[in-house]
Amino acid sequence: MKKMLLMGLTIMMVVVLAACGSNNKAGSETGNSAAGGSGQISLSIWHNFSGDDQRAKTMRGLIEQYQSAHPEVKLDVQAIPADGYKQRLKTVAAANELPDVFLTNPGSMIAEFYNGDLIQPIDDLLSAHQGEWSDQFLPGAFDALSFDGKVYGAPINLSPSTILYYNSALFEKYNVKVPETWDELMTAVQAFKDNNIIPIVMGNKANWVANSTVMSVLGDRVTGSDWYLNAVKGEGASFTDPEFVQALTYFKQLADAGAFQDGANSIDNAQAEQLFSQEQAAMTLGGNWTLTDLASTASEDFLNKVEVTTFPSVPDGKGESNAVTASTGTGFALNKKVEGAARDAALDLIYTISGPDAQKAIAESNILVNYKVDMDTAKATPLFTKTYELISSVPFAPVYDAYMSSAGTEALNNGLQELMLGGDPAAVAKKVQEAQGN
Repeated sequence: MKKMLLMGLTIMMVVVLAACGSNNKAGSETGNSAAGGSGQISLSIWHNFSGDDQRAKTMRGLIEQYQSAHPEVKLDVQAIPADGYKQRLKTVAAANELPDVFLTNPGSMIAEFYNGDLIQPIDDLLSAHQGEWSDQFLPGAFDALSFDGKVYGAPINLSPSTILYYNSALFEKYNVKVPETWDELMTAVQAFKDNNIIPIVMGNKANWVANSTVMSVLGDRVTGSDWYLNAVKGEGASFTDPEFVQALTYFKQLADAGAFQDGANSIDNAQAEQLFSQEQAAMTLGGNWTLTDLASTASEDFLNKVEVTTFPSVPDGKGESNAVTASTGTGFALNKKVEGAARDAALDLIYTISGPDAQKAIAESNILVNYKVDMDTAKATPLFTKTYELISSVPFAPVYDAYMSSAGTEALNNGLQELMLGGDPAAVAKKVQEAQGN
């Protein structure tokens, strides 16, 4: 049975700095391919779909589909593991050697490429497929990928980052209430520790995890979204303000109470999800990637035990008590240097991997998309359906690292690791403010 699923959100963006040089080998053509001759077009594409989860397989399959349909295009495909992908892009951007087509995060990441004059708009592609594709995205889908009225990326997903996944069987076995408040969360942490169960498993080896999955929502609960966006811009708020120090203090309180397992900064996200699916942990915080990872690796019996909810409220919090942090998701951008027949081929590639058929395939690989999809629900797991229903019923808040500068984000990422090792919230707040530079 088919069921129409409508998925979406609206996100506002903040722009930051950029870096660039000159001298790049962008998409090229040899011979006279532009005139329909025998010349060959060369294109490079980078993405981070390197794993064995359903989404990664789907995206690689879409690229292979393009390759099969376009033998005249020589495609250089680089699948880079997610943990190192962002840094690799920054490195080549600094040398003005970005790939021709590449996956980018919305917000501050794509803003750096835009401000560095490294990417070009794709509005002509959207106009060419207006009725059957671009009009089917939900309101706000392009906001985080647009600048000065032009669109620079085609979104392929919706990216909530702070869904609380929990093992309902463990909560029932140890008679623990699913936490809705801070006090209930701390009670649950102690109850699971007493029974040798990891309360909240986290893989923070790549240090963005604690920021994206915990601090973003915890900070929003305490300060509210308006304060955060003002602090990012340096307009009447600072990361050294008492409310942000309080949010960091809550995070440290969680760490000190043993909410996260020992060595959380030494294992990666996949290892943490494995501990969750092996029922060694009661809860984990994650996003879209958790859905598709668990669908690929966990047993059906375990998936039937997993429920989803929002992070608990905090005392006197100024934020929405049930908000989930989310962004419009990642999208494929186009190097500014690509032109002529190579540009036409690159736009065809972007359409193949983010057009209507691609959106349907992505949704059926258990990934939330920002697009009207007529999908076969038999291909989605019950956990996907539960998550979709949750996401459809709650407000959204900013994902911290989608808005802060790279320097500010890195300072906070490092600071959260420091707090997990006994650091001082006020000192971390000072470092974040200095790095953010407002």
